[in-house]
Amino acid sequence: MPHHDLLIIGAGSGNSVIGPAHDDWDVAIAEPWAFGGTCLNRGCIPSKMLVHVADLALSARRAPDLGVHTSFNGVDWPAIRDRIFGRIDPIASSGLEYRRSLANVTVYEHSARFTGERTVELDGREVTADRIVVAAGARTVVPDVPGLAETPFRTSDDVMRLDELPERLVILGGGFIAAEMAHVFDGLGSRVTIVHRGDLMLRGADEDVRRCITDVYLDRMDVRLETTVSDVSHDGTYDIQLSDGSSLQADQLLVATGRRPNGDLLEVERAGITLGDRGYITTDEHLRTSAHGIWALGDVTNPRQLKHTDNAEARIITNNLTNPEELRSVDRRFVPHAVFGHPQIGSVGQTQKELIDSGCPHIVATRHYSDTAYGWAMEDSTGFAKVLADPATHPEADIRCALLHRLAVAAGGQGMVGGQMIDLATEHAGPDVGTITRMQRLKTGPQAPTLVQQLIQGMAAGMTVDQMAHDQLYIHPAMPELVEQALLDL
Repeated sequence: MPHHDLLIIGAGSGNSVIGPAHDDWDVAIAEPWAFGGTCLNRGCIPSKMLVHVADLALSARRAPDLGVHTSFNGVDWPAIRDRIFGRIDPIASSGLEYRRSLANVTVYEHSARFTGERTVELDGREVTADRIVVAAGARTVVPDVPGLAETPFRTSDDVMRLDELPERLVILGGGFIAAEMAHVFDGLGSRVTIVHRGDLMLRGADEDVRRCITDVYLDRMDVRLETTVSDVSHDGTYDIQLSDGSSLQADQLLVATGRRPNGDLLEVERAGITLGDRGYITTDEHLRTSAHGIWALGDVTNPRQLKHTDNAEARIITNNLTNPEELRSVDRRFVPHAVFGHPQIGSVGQTQKELIDSGCPHIVATRHYSDTAYGWAMEDSTGFAKVLADPATHPEADIRCALLHRLAVAAGGQGMVGGQMIDLATEHAGPDVGTITRMQRLKTGPQAPTLVQQLIQGMAAGMTVDQMAHDQLYIHPAMPELVEQALLDL
């Protein structure tokens, strides 16, 4: 029976648990699919690459309203798809080959199933380990709809790899995957219909956000609210019968009705691991499960299912495996989330309804894009920012800037800060044209105000570099994560 010092189940963020501190450990990784996990292969990275393309297509359609003479003449879907996965797939393959090349690492390309205490079955044989990290992720939920199982429906696992752009796409669901994929395919030219059982999209989001995104999508595409699917059949095309007696025909059907953690597939109870009410593995603040010697991280334990949360948890477990006397804790109070539809949505903290339901006192401020000059520039009449605050918050705290210089460097010598430094250094030196050009390019570079603003906030709060890097989580994928990575490199 093979035995290891450490067994990691899942090669998404679980793969990053392994570090130099484990060079003298016998390590094993069990991954039945592709290295890199959901984010790299079928989640946030390919979907956001598609979102960017859809944004460009939508901008081309709408630019004439701003006086710019552009037009949308369709897309080369195979070229778009191949650009994305031609970049992603080699990364997954190289990750696998790299781990295979390490003398102290064994890779099991099989699904794991617990059979007892720190014991799993892999490809018909039992494997034991002194320590196990469960990072097995989550999977799509497929509703029990008559006829659906007999059709070649799509999920977020494979819809981005279609051979051709569908002329007609029906999406079941109204969550963040549905919102993002609807924007992608509508933006690229498909006729999209959303079938959602709720009265508003994005269940769990703030009510104002839900109403806004629902109204925008109702105006943009065919959205059937408070409607369910009663039957599905497929004979070259999909025939979809709805609860209101109507029907839809489609070239492709995307099921986007949620995700569930994979703990049940691993039969974790056999190892003494406790599952919560929604099937997520329960952990303490140090990410230890109820079973001795077993940790858990990522989507299998965290309902937020955010890649940066997973990465932060991986760093915590890396420390806790090798430094049991100095355990680090996870803090999930301020986990952000984003929906990359159109308009894009970013949020952190409790919703107003959650505050009301809990009886928590709060104050509210909402500002619309249309109230600002930037909103005028975009002709944006829908976007807004909503802030919920504790009325007891004291605005006059003793604030000090810590490690200002290092934070400025972290903002990027290649960004606004770098441009400002050149400006100051050459103020009396009569800079040449090349220097002036570089300075202006840096100071007005893409996303520069956004990147600098988060540093201003950190400095104003007196945060150290370490706090800025480790005590908060970053929206992914987005430009601000460049700052995170720079801070982590200090």
